[in-house]
Amino acid sequence: MEKDLRQQKTAIIKIALFGPESTGKTTLAKQLAEYYETEWVPEFARDYLQEKWEENQHICVADDMMPIAYGQVALENEKLTTANKYLFCDTNLMVTKVFSEMYYGFSDPLLHEAALEHEYDLFFLTDIDVPWEKDDIRDTPDGRESVFSVFKQTLINTKKPFITLSGDKECRLVKATAIINDLTMAKERNFTSDDFIQIYEHGIPFQNIIKQFKILKKGILKSSLISPATIGNGIVELLNVDFEEKAAFFDSQREHLKLNKFVPASGAATRMFKFLKSFLNDFEVEKETINAYINRKKDKELPIFIVAMEKFPFFEAIDKKLKEIYSDFETLDRNYKNYYFIKLLMSSDYFNFANKPKAVLPFHKYNTHIANPIEEHLNECVHYATSNQVSHLHFTVSEIHQNLFEEAVELVKDKVEEHSETKIDISYSYQNKATDSITIDSKNKLFRDQNGDLVFRPGGHGALIENLGNLDSDVIFIKNIDNVIQNHIEETTLYKKALAGILIENQQRVFNYLKAIDKQEIKEDSLVEIVKFLTKKLNIEITEDFNKFTFENKIDKIKELLDRPIRVCGMVKNEGEPGGGPFWVMNDHGVVSLQIVESSQVDIESKKQQKVLAEATHFNPVDLVCGIRNYKNQKFDLLQFVDQNAGFIVEKNVDGKTVKSYELPGLWNGAMANWLTVFVAVPLITFNPVKTVNDLLKPAHQPQ
Repeated sequence: MEKDLRQQKTAIIKIALFGPESTGKTTLAKQLAEYYETEWVPEFARDYLQEKWEENQHICVADDMMPIAYGQVALENEKLTTANKYLFCDTNLMVTKVFSEMYYGFSDPLLHEAALEHEYDLFFLTDIDVPWEKDDIRDTPDGRESVFSVFKQTLINTKKPFITLSGDKECRLVKATAIINDLTMAKERNFTSDDFIQIYEHGIPFQNIIKQFKILKKGILKSSLISPATIGNGIVELLNVDFEEKAAFFDSQREHLKLNKFVPASGAATRMFKFLKSFLNDFEVEKETINAYINRKKDKELPIFIVAMEKFPFFEAIDKKLKEIYSDFETLDRNYKNYYFIKLLMSSDYFNFANKPKAVLPFHKYNTHIANPIEEHLNECVHYATSNQVSHLHFTVSEIHQNLFEEAVELVKDKVEEHSETKIDISYSYQNKATDSITIDSKNKLFRDQNGDLVFRPGGHGALIENLGNLDSDVIFIKNIDNVIQNHIEETTLYKKALAGILIENQQRVFNYLKAIDKQEIKEDSLVEIVKFLTKKLNIEITEDFNKFTFENKIDKIKELLDRPIRVCGMVKNEGEPGGGPFWVMNDHGVVSLQIVESSQVDIESKKQQKVLAEATHFNPVDLVCGIRNYKNQKFDLLQFVDQNAGFIVEKNVDGKTVKSYELPGLWNGAMANWLTVFVAVPLITFNPVKTVNDLLKPAHQPQ
């Protein structure tokens, strides 16, 4: 036997089966070779040791390790010459090395070095969840857990790319082939095995990575605006008596419904304090005054913050802490006082506001206490999302922040429940990491961090369509975490309940039509009524060729148009706030529909599109009420109603470099593009977002 431990170079994809004895390695290697019509490498030690046993009942000893190693490498190199695209190795030198160290306390330096040098595109670590099978050369089944741990730790320590396979042989084969197919696509696109493992462990299907890469390189088609939605042309205007009537109707129905309030609240409040962070990064109190900085940077936000500092709900807490830290604080120059105030507010050792979620920050000052958005949402929730004395509130949160939410809830929940005589059920969910995006640099190359690892970014709030679809509710109220108000809760409640009343009215009519279709009770004259409802109430455009359809085809088309989730969205007058608005939009199939469109989705280089954008009269305050069940009381698969062409390419700065990532179609934009949609004008009092800390100075957030 040639004593050579060198591994032959190849373009063949090599998969190593790795794990303790009797964990299904041979079975899987054979299955995979048959599936891919290629070769597999048997375990050389099995025949070698079986022959020893049959000759004189000798078992394996330390001196057998190197002959086994040489034989295994020769066998692998031999099989490589006839392999077809893939080679599956039942074992490898790393296995030999581990057994040598486990049984004999050492491994030959040549074996050790070769085991580390040998490369495989992927290791499958075979789990011990299969029965142990006895044979002449196997050890006992005792201690399988500790042996498995040694194998796993070896892969970790040697930084080998591996995935653990569990389950029965059929399950393992299905899982393994899916992984290998994705790995093949990754290799064809110059991803490394380590890249592939990162993506796999992140939970992102590799097909999604391919789509993201294509979108990031080619860009996204902009929305085609036809006209703005205005009062009487896509937006319903109601008198106050109408709002009261719709709210009363909701109240009459709510005891029979499962209600929920859904609050997207993921992420930290970084942007809320962006101008303060910039100030701290570029200001030296020993070298210039704050006024000089303001003039130098032409900063419009900082002077507002400083002049009105005492009006912020967190002022007293920070001021108190400053006086504890600096015994001479009162005698300090005003520049130093203001600088230290901002520094303490942002410091990770003290208040750390920019790194906390908005939900737990001080927003409103009452006579008795300071309230954060969580408390305000609890107060709102019991006012309109309550049925049978139970109110359900769902927060989407970052996993690292959930404890902060729970602590904040614990402080106020009992008080709100007692005051409202309502039980509040609070639940949480995280944005699915499988919806994250890779990032690329300015040259459309994969962006990596300082360790050479891929960098992923969240897929945007559009990813939360999955979280929304998981709620077990008939009517869901959606409102952003920062859109809360200190005063007039009764008034804002009226409009929220009215939107729900409109939803239920329309939904009941939709359900009645669909049930009548199922019972074949729809006649020709009924079609006129349904078409009028679709066009006038639900803003659905009926194509010109509809009248040429047969009666049966008309019924099929109407059922398709009606059998969708429904949303009723509040719209406020546009006063220049950044964000989306209501428009009539034409999709790539020529169908015109009512949509919420972000300014970033519009081709601002087109004068025609600029004109439509400028004519917009209303703004989307993210004030939605949704129905996600169908007429059979089954939940819709909300992913089926997403416009996949309505995503976003986002540019960010990472380590001083500009990178691009992909965000999914927005939760109330493209993610709901194919829903039944009703827009209703609501007063500005319902829209009080806190995008920057200075928004807390607006009347809606100040004591009255």
